[in-house]
Amino acid sequence: MKKIPHKITNPPIKRRSTRPIKVGNIIIGGDAPISVQSMTKTDTRDIDATVSQIRSLEKTGCEIIRVAVPDIEAAKCLGEIKKQINIPLIADIHFSYQLALEAIKQGVDKLRLNPGNISSQKHLSTIISVAEEKGIAIRIGVNAGSIKKNPKSEIRNPKLMVDECLKYLKIFEKRKFYNIIISLKSSDVLSTVEAYRQMASKCDYPFHLGITEAGPLPEGLIKSSVGLGILLSEGIGDTIRVSLTAPPEEEVKAGFQILQSIKLREYGPEIISCPTCGRCKIDVVSIVTELKKHLETIIPPLPCIKIAVMGCEVNGPGEAKEADIGIAGGKTSGILFCKGKIIKRVKKEKLVEELISKIKEVK
Repeated sequence: MKKIPHKITNPPIKRRSTRPIKVGNIIIGGDAPISVQSMTKTDTRDIDATVSQIRSLEKTGCEIIRVAVPDIEAAKCLGEIKKQINIPLIADIHFSYQLALEAIKQGVDKLRLNPGNISSQKHLSTIISVAEEKGIAIRIGVNAGSIKKNPKSEIRNPKLMVDECLKYLKIFEKRKFYNIIISLKSSDVLSTVEAYRQMASKCDYPFHLGITEAGPLPEGLIKSSVGLGILLSEGIGDTIRVSLTAPPEEEVKAGFQILQSIKLREYGPEIISCPTCGRCKIDVVSIVTELKKHLETIIPPLPCIKIAVMGCEVNGPGEAKEADIGIAGGKTSGILFCKGKIIKRVKKEKLVEELISKIKEVK
């Protein structure tokens, strides 16, 4: 099912003021909605597999996609990949400035450069010159693991990341290149949060947020939700990626769900369900599983509505009164309710059917 992400009017969080940067048909920063991106997990040299994965990500709602460019063969595939997709394409460049030049030649919408492994000012000047000519944005992507640390230094990791970024940034600004997005990622949540906080007071460039190498599900999702949630709640962040050892579609879903949870974006229905206890009279787990499968099949996609599945009438319309639609189980029957108001009593075995029928009435 293709999702339709929405921008929320008058979000509750005041975002940090940043300059808008154009990446393909997307604006990052300014008053543009916080975008969700991912990275392919295919071999970029396999054009068909890479395009197939990107198209799947597009259906999930992904707004920007990044691909690895390990060698010149991969770089030369970027043009053909770009022709077959509908979202901006970012080339992830490490070590070789020549790969950056080929990626620009192939028509990518943005480069990601790592200060830890492309540091020659001569090579950077060449990249900047060509990027400026083609109107290509560049993300300065600092990773904690690639910073050359001084073993005698007692400076904490966040400051090392910020210092590295500022040093790199001077090279670009000296060349009057300001088409820049910044990221400062670590696999450690608190180090990442502190680095972004420090950098936020030193520039007005938009930030790409992420906890790098966050890990598998559910651990990686938890780490990312905590780190991104802290920063986003402070108004920091203009585009995000949830980095998971999992299918990239899960990264996109997680990204939108994080944004939706703090009312920065909308991403379709939200299921509210009780954790169950000794009062529970229905199989909440199987009902929620079945409900999620049904929601994926409804076309066109549903708007951002709250759907409640409650295990008993104690937790029914009362605790879930803000839900747009919901059910609560009883011993032999249950209730269907909307906005806290009971609509009708339903036989236990018909609860899911009645709930889905009511959901389909929502426009």
